[in-house]
Order: sequence, then C-alpha cells, then structure tokens
Amino acid sequence: MKRFIEGENRSQSTLFPESLEDYIAEDNAVRVVDAFVDTLDLKQLGFERAEPSVTGRPGYQPATMLKIYVYGYLNRLQSSRRLERESHRNVELIWLTGRLMPDFKTIADFRKDNRKAIRRVCAEFVGVCRELELFSATLVAIDGSKFKAVNSRDKNFTRKSVERRLKKTQANIDRYLAKLDAVDREEPEIQEVTAAEIKQKIASMEAKMEELKGHEGAVEAHPDNQVSLTDPDARSMMKAGGGSVVGYNVQTAVDSKHHLIAAHEVTNAPTDRSQLSSMAAQATTALDPKALTVIADPGYYKGEEIRACYEAGVMALVPKLRTSGNKAVGLYEKQDFHYESEADQYRCPGEVLAHRHNGIENGMKMHFYYASVLVCRECTLKSQCTLSKERRIWRWEHESVLDDAEVELKQHPDAMRQRKRLVEHPYGTIKHWMGSTHFLMKRLPNVQAEMSLHVLAYNLRRAINILGVPKIIEQLQTA
Repeated sequence: MKRFIEGENRSQSTLFPESLEDYIAEDNAVRVVDAFVDTLDLKQLGFERAEPSVTGRPGYQPATMLKIYVYGYLNRLQSSRRLERESHRNVELIWLTGRLMPDFKTIADFRKDNRKAIRRVCAEFVGVCRELELFSATLVAIDGSKFKAVNSRDKNFTRKSVERRLKKTQANIDRYLAKLDAVDREEPEIQEVTAAEIKQKIASMEAKMEELKGHEGAVEAHPDNQVSLTDPDARSMMKAGGGSVVGYNVQTAVDSKHHLIAAHEVTNAPTDRSQLSSMAAQATTALDPKALTVIADPGYYKGEEIRACYEAGVMALVPKLRTSGNKAVGLYEKQDFHYESEADQYRCPGEVLAHRHNGIENGMKMHFYYASVLVCRECTLKSQCTLSKERRIWRWEHESVLDDAEVELKQHPDAMRQRKRLVEHPYGTIKHWMGSTHFLMKRLPNVQAEMSLHVLAYNLRRAINILGVPKIIEQLQTA
C-alpha cells in the first residue's frame, strides 16, 4: 500500500460541482480588491465607457478591467499578456472577473486610455486608509528615486554622449583608413577582397557620423539638451549610489505611522531640488492634517522651496546643502559668521561686515555685506578668512526663514535617521516587486498611471497586513 496522499482522478465526474466561491477563502486579499473597486464611482472618476453605449457591440465593464489591473500589480503581474494568460488559469482572477477573459490588447488599452482616472483611484484608496486611521497625519518623509524607462542608454543622447560617440566613430574611421592604406601595398588578389570590405566599413562609419551629427543638432535644439528616441520623455539621470540611468524621477511622501505612501509624483526632472513644496502640498491635500512636518535629505535644500512650505503652514526639516569649497582649503564658511538682525550686519571672528548694497542673483533679491578693504587687510585672521581683498557675504532677503528652519532641525537631531527608515522601505518593496526591469509604458502621463498602480498595490498590501481583510471590507461596505 502506498503511503502517499492521493489526488482525484481527472476523469471522475462530480454530481454537485464546487462553486468558484468555495475556492476563495474569506481572508483572501482578492476580496478586498473586489470590494474596493465596487465602491468606486467610475463615471465620476473619469473612466471611459463607464456607461454602456446603446448601440454597437457590448464592451467589458471598466470595473472588471480595473480589478484585473489592481489584482495584477498586487501580485507582480504588470504585463497585459501575462494578465491575459492568468485570466484563463488563475482561480482567483477567474473568481474576480466572473470567468471573463479579455485579450491582452483590450487589457493594455484600458490602462492607456484611463491613465488620469487610474491616478484618482490611487488617491481614493489613500482616503480609505485615512478613514481607517492608518495615517499619523503629522509627519511625512519625502524622497525621490530613479526608475528605469523603456528607453535604453544607446537611444539616449546628451551633449557629452554625442561628443564621445563622434570621437569614437572618427577614431574608427581613421583606423579603417590606415588599414586601407596598408592594403594598397599588398598583392592585388588580396587587395580586392580586403579593400572592398574595409570601404564598406568606412561607408558604414561615415553614415553613422552623419546620423550622430543629426542627433547633435536635435540635442542643441531641445530645451533640456537631451534627446531620447524610444521614450521622448525619459531623461538620463545620476543615481544616488553612483552611475546613471535613463528613466524617471519618482517622488513619494511616506507617512510615519505605517509607512504608507500618502502622495506620489513621477517627473523627468534629474534632481530633487524643486520638488519639496509640491510634494508637501500633495501630502497636505491627501492627509488634511492640522499641522504637518516634512523631512527630506539635503538634495531638496532650496530657499524658495523651504519658504513655500512655511508659507503653506508646513514645517520643513531639510539639512543645508554645503556648496562652498572654503572648508576644504581651511577658510571660514558663511556659517562661521553671526548675523545680527537688529543692526542688519554680520559679525566675523575679527570685525563687522556691514550691509553695503542689494542685487539680483538667479532671480532672487540679495543683500551684500562686507567690511572695508583696509579693515580686512589689517585683520590678523585674513589668511583664514578669504583670499580676496575683502570678505563678502550675500544674504537672501527671506533668509530668516532658512535660519528658523535650521533652528527647528537642530531640535530634531534624529530627523535624518527617521527619514531613512520611513521613505526607503516603500521604494525597496516596489522595486523588488518590479524586479530587474523598467516601466512598461512610454511617455510621462502613461508612466504616471503605471506608478499609481504600483503605489496602490503597495498601500493595499500594507493595509491588509496591518488590519486584515475582514476589517477593510467592513469599512468599505459601511462607507
């Protein structure tokens, strides 16, 4: 007798077949997907064909298509072709759609045609999480991360890359020309075959040179001085750990209570410097807090952005970005000088730097402070202060806001460690779910919709892990 658990005979008929409902446990996450989508007003959210046409061939309900995508991203199935295959064999997806099996193009077109509505769905679930009291609504961490686009590096052109490729191609042409000269001195029967091959290579290289010169002109004419052929909105960006990637800069605002993503945005800006106030505003809209504090790394430090946050009632904790090279050569930096607001002057370790005149720099009104040349020349500390005739300091007209922000940051010494704990966890999870791949769609609006599905799946999984399926369904049914 075999001591193994035996399966049923595939040819065995059953008198009372099991229903699909019997295959889906009460605590299965797919039930949350079903309940959540059923609560949405798809017409109000802007989904196409939310109301069926009176004439013509009937189409799939937007709710069914949305359920397929939410389930797919929740289970690392982002490809429309994979979702089509799963709809034929995956019991959970068969239960979710009621045995409907759309083809891959129908699935892909739904995501492309409803990109704005999909972003609103992500915001709707943030509202559900707020009702479930999953947000602290007092502290969020903001950060950006670079995600790969469909565009490969070979199809991206910048000034430096075009210059490098032109030099390399010209070097190849010179090398083939040198070979051609050597062939001319060889035996005629060898010369004919080899010379023809080399001339063909030279012609190919010259055609490539013309193509690169065309890209060079396109790069110079582009506002960003950069051209991507496969995905025109993708940009070459430096990564934090070194190197670069052709992709998008994804911004997130992560709440401190359960690491849920309160707001997100996809941009093709290569740096984070101009993203702070807009992300803080999105977090404020999503959480509706009484008072909000945002934490960000030095890459977000920009005077206008910090001031915009404080004007909106948001406290921004951002370390000052040190750009001066004085410290490296043993000279005093600006922070070594104390500003006396009542007298409107700076006091250096030796003398006083008085307010002399105002000016405009990078569109900002600046106040300039310095002592007389005679005072600086006779100062015993001049060799430690400046290499110029006198030490000059400029001050932004709204720099008092930055001074207040720096004082607040000093009162929160653990802010940067807290930022790292909060915001890097969601990025790591989403990138792990994506695998070593890139966004599947091209152009910024489409990528924004795709990222919204990733964020929705992350928040959905996080909420289920925290509260469980029954409690979330109860909240959705009573809302």
